[in-house]
Amino acid sequence: MKTIGIAAHSSEGGALCFLTACREGAARLGPHRHPPVVVSALPMGWSMEAWESGDSETVGRHLARGVQLVADAGAEFFVCPDNTAHLVLDEIIDNLPIPGLHIADVVCDEIRSQGWSKVGLLGTKWTMTGSVYEQAIQSRGWQRLIPGEAVRRRLNEAIFEELCQGVFREETTREFVQAIEELRSAGAECVILGCTEIPLIIHADNSPLPILDSTRLLAKHAVHRALDDQPLPIAQGWLREGEPLPRG
Repeated sequence: MKTIGIAAHSSEGGALCFLTACREGAARLGPHRHPPVVVSALPMGWSMEAWESGDSETVGRHLARGVQLVADAGAEFFVCPDNTAHLVLDEIIDNLPIPGLHIADVVCDEIRSQGWSKVGLLGTKWTMTGSVYEQAIQSRGWQRLIPGEAVRRRLNEAIFEELCQGVFREETTREFVQAIEELRSAGAECVILGCTEIPLIIHADNSPLPILDSTRLLAKHAVHRALDDQPLPIAQGWLREGEPLPRG
């Protein structure tokens, strides 16, 4: 088995990714068994001012340090359970010590397996308007749909002021559900929960659309990669997904 590194950015998303990886391992290997997992969790607060000012160099230094910590602890590849962080990880990936699984790749693998082509996207303001999912979706010939500016602003506020701090309000859940309903009305066939905290309040039972839970999908793909017999093909860069995740 390969050792998985989780380079967390937010504590809530990182914790959900870790728990999912352990539970997925137990589902495949038996009770109390999973691939080795090491976690780094630098405080996201160290990066927030840089995110707001557009200082990707400072953000990149913090993200790189998180990856270096899991590499030093024995991780053979890493995942970062933070969609927005991939905006900067895309810029520095070739300089990191171990390869990583790209969150948009694993989400798009699931979209492809379901046959969807009109894809709604929720997340932080940077994720909804940024290049991470825009490039991944457009390169596959699909259509990306996002909420209007006012809704994007409110969801971004809720993510950082509530969800990332473990605050879950029914009113906020209703706002996310309404945003998904509006995407459905605009023609979306599914919705990416493109912030690793959104799955803490949105799930299959309350979503008007089928969901793509980026946090849990990333963890499950990490376990799949840790358990397969294939050696890691590269020392650095993204490990591109090409095989569907086993079902069942």
